[in-house]
Amino acid sequence: MNGKSARLAERRERLVAQAAAQRTALAQNLAPWRAPLAWADKGVAALRYVRRHPALLVVATLTIAALRPQRLGRGLGLVWGAWRFGRRLLGR
Repeated sequence: MNGKSARLAERRERLVAQAAAQRTALAQNLAPWRAPLAWADKGVAALRYVRRHPALLVVATLTIAALRPQRLGRGLGLVWGAWRFGRRLLGR
């Protein structure tokens, strides 16, 4: 029984070392994909937010349709300024 336990312990050590090496190799192979995957995650989060709040999409579409393209830039500037003011006000 003791010999069997020793063999199992050695095998376990080899498997743990092999798993660590595989994790390191996987991390190195995925490093170039880190930034694109982060952008994809942000896009998925944005889509989920829009799905939870469909009224925002309707309001945005109606606003863009109602504004002329010349006025759209000014409107977006106002929205951007209001958003920044709100974030400062809330301390985020």
